[in-house]
Amino acid sequence: MPKFFKKCLFALSILIFLYLILTKLVANIADRKFNTVTLEAPYHPSEKALALYNSLPFVGDLHSDVLLWNRDITKRHTHGHEDIPRMIEANMALQAFTIVSKTPKNMNFEHNDDKTDNITMVMAGTGRPPATWFSLKERALQQCKELYDFSDASQGKLRVITNQSELKSLISDRASNPKQMGGFLGVEGMQVLEGDINNVQVMYDAGIRMMAPTHFFDNKLGGSAHGMKKGGLTPFGKEVIQKMESLDIIVDLAHASPALTTDIINIATRPLLVSHIGVKGTCDNLRNLSDQHLKGIAATGGIIGIAVFEQAVCGTDAAATARAIKYATDLIGIKHIAMGTDFDGAIPAAFDVTGFPLIVDELMKLQFSDAGISAIMGGNIRDFMLKNLPK
Repeated sequence: MPKFFKKCLFALSILIFLYLILTKLVANIADRKFNTVTLEAPYHPSEKALALYNSLPFVGDLHSDVLLWNRDITKRHTHGHEDIPRMIEANMALQAFTIVSKTPKNMNFEHNDDKTDNITMVMAGTGRPPATWFSLKERALQQCKELYDFSDASQGKLRVITNQSELKSLISDRASNPKQMGGFLGVEGMQVLEGDINNVQVMYDAGIRMMAPTHFFDNKLGGSAHGMKKGGLTPFGKEVIQKMESLDIIVDLAHASPALTTDIINIATRPLLVSHIGVKGTCDNLRNLSDQHLKGIAATGGIIGIAVFEQAVCGTDAAATARAIKYATDLIGIKHIAMGTDFDGAIPAAFDVTGFPLIVDELMKLQFSDAGISAIMGGNIRDFMLKNLPK
């Protein structure tokens, strides 16, 4: 082999080696920087709260962005909000793994356009395939694949749930072995469709069972609560919602503008879901749900996940989340309320997943019954999914 080609091959090998080192470094730094907690583990709930929590038959959460960071969730970590070992320690039965495909630079709660993108750097910096650097659809499909890969590597600890039968089997098996859990796939923002309604079927075939029309910017389906126009449902958006309903894909109204939320409530023929949010009654901002929207979602038979970060609940502890839960349950009833943390969503969460008993502690202080707490901490998610996942 000529010396020139040997030098080129050596240089390429060095570049590949440096790239691999850089991807691990970048991923770790970003993960540690953005996914923090207000209160560090270990947590110390009351003995009564911990005993009740450990007796719960089904604990669930409607929102986690952990797949974005390319963290090996089969291993326990000292940073971020969750991984399989910590979820199992927390008695987690079902976690929604939600996919982030694009967020704007200088992201804020008020006005964002779609002209910039933070996630290109995340995909490249975490060593994802080059196809994900340029395609939002491929970013979603890659994260779906990674959840299945984690499931395969988990030695039976994590199952990917795609239908009612699989969830029933998980519930039955956990009765004798609670050291296992399920996860289902969701999407934040249907820009992953890349404007093609046929990609709804592609997402379904990849295992996705829940999709939110918008994330942090307006798109072809309608307006985001954080977008520039914050409009309602477009004709393409209506077509997509109808296609989702025909496939039993759950519609998630997290991040939807008020106008979009109203429009979808008005056309929905199946129960709606909000995966992670707060309520205007305790934290009045442009994203959180109004009383009218809370009632409208409940009227569809829907369920609402209350989050654990400051902008959702106007507080940095479990008590703030409990106050939002209390307000919502007083208004629309316990059966419509659940946990929707937004773990690993580039937020300073109140605690990591092992801190879930702190919520129980605060709900007990607010005079919730044991049965009510059981429903909020996961029973409502179980019942909703048993009815609304594909058969």
